[in-house]
Formats: sequence, C-alpha cells, structure tokens
Amino acid sequence: MVVARDVWKSYGSAPVLRGLDLDVHAGEVVCLLGSSGSGKTTFLRCINHLETITAGRISVAGEIVGHREHRGRLVELSAKEIARQRAGMAMVFQQFNLFPHRTVLQNVVEAPVLVKREPRAQAEERAIDLLRRVGLEGKARQYPGQLSGGQQQRVAIARALAMRPRLMLFDEPTSALDPELVGEVLAVMRDLAREGMTMVVVTHEMAFAREVADRVVVMDGGVIVEQGPPAAVFDDPRHERTRAFLRHVARTA
Repeated sequence: MVVARDVWKSYGSAPVLRGLDLDVHAGEVVCLLGSSGSGKTTFLRCINHLETITAGRISVAGEIVGHREHRGRLVELSAKEIARQRAGMAMVFQQFNLFPHRTVLQNVVEAPVLVKREPRAQAEERAIDLLRRVGLEGKARQYPGQLSGGQQQRVAIARALAMRPRLMLFDEPTSALDPELVGEVLAVMRDLAREGMTMVVVTHEMAFAREVADRVVVMDGGVIVEQGPPAAVFDDPRHERTRAFLRHVARTA
C-alpha cells in the first residue's frame, strides 16, 4: 500500500528525514515510535503530500504521491490531481480540525458531497451509519463545541471514514485528550484494525502499539533505527537508541 524509497526532507539546510525506506502492506497496522523531533510526523505528512519531500519517492497503491514521471524526472501534480490522491487516504490529526459552525453530521457529510460529489441524502445516510459505528449517532445535530475532546476525535475519525479511504494516517490522535478520554478513541482504532484497515499511526501509546500493531517502527534523527513485531521490539530491542527511547517512556509513564 505504501512504498517509501530513499526519502529525504529538509527545511533549509536542516534535514529532518534522511534516506528513509519503508513498506506498509495492505491491511497492516504500523505504529511509528520515537522521541519528539525524530521525524515521525514529518514522514506521515509526506505520505499524503502535506509536506513535499526533498528527494526520493513515496507511492501509495502503486501511484507516486504528489508527482508523476515525465521523461525520467518527477514532475509535481496539479492541486486538483493531488486532491484526488488525498481523497484515497485519510488523515486524523492531533487537533480535531472540525468546523465549529457546522453540526457533527454536517462535518462528516461535507467532504463526500463536495469532493466526491455524492448525493447529500446518500452521504447523510452513510454519515449516520459511521457516527453509529463510533458511538455518536445521538450527537449528529450537536456542534463540536458541545462535545468532549474524545467525542470530537471520534467525529474526526468518522469524517475520515466517510471518504472510504484505502489508507488511514493518524498523527498522535490521543495526545490532545485528557487521559480518561484516550480509551474511547483507541477503542475505535482497534475496531478499524480488526476490520483490516491499513493504518500508519504516530503514537506515544505504547500499550496500544503492543496490542494492535502488526509492526512497530522506531525512528531517531530522521532514520529508522529498528522495526519488527511489537513483542520483539519492546521485549528485546536490538538498537541502543530503541532501548534509550523505551527507558525514557518507562520513566515518564
């Protein structure tokens, strides 16, 4: 589903990603771990071209993200073509980014109607089904400001699902939540994983990564230092950077 090859990303003269290679298979849940500044979120944003890579290439479902090949060179796509690509991969952010002046139902319906040109009645019917799926059917007529943070994030997930994505990207989806609200969001993500959704998740929730991920990827300094099944990485890490990161997480938990 995702193929990243020799991906570099720099801001000015400062490299954030340094020749990163990663494959994510269809139906796989991959959790990106690492300390702040390791490049996790930057890489996630490069997958859907919210950030433009400096070198290398990323493909999703066999299509080069943000570019096409022309006479042996990569040429950036038009804004319309990039929007079409993004429609197939949904991103859930740390902040919920809901429209505060629109109801929960309107937030979920907006993109399918405007981007995919779905009939409004059809989009609303599906939106109600999705809100039921995340446990919020009864909140359809409320506004985001009337919901808890956990409820708003679940609306954001329903909104992402409304586009029928092949790939879901999660950027620390629980980091802005009070601790007692984290569980309700992770429960929805567990359900998605069980249903076979391809997911790339930047998270500091180690228990979630251990339970749900097919593979965890530890980043440091813009490179992947270790990856493998959760039990192997958590219980028998091979790289000193991984061991240092896990010790730090254990101290601050």
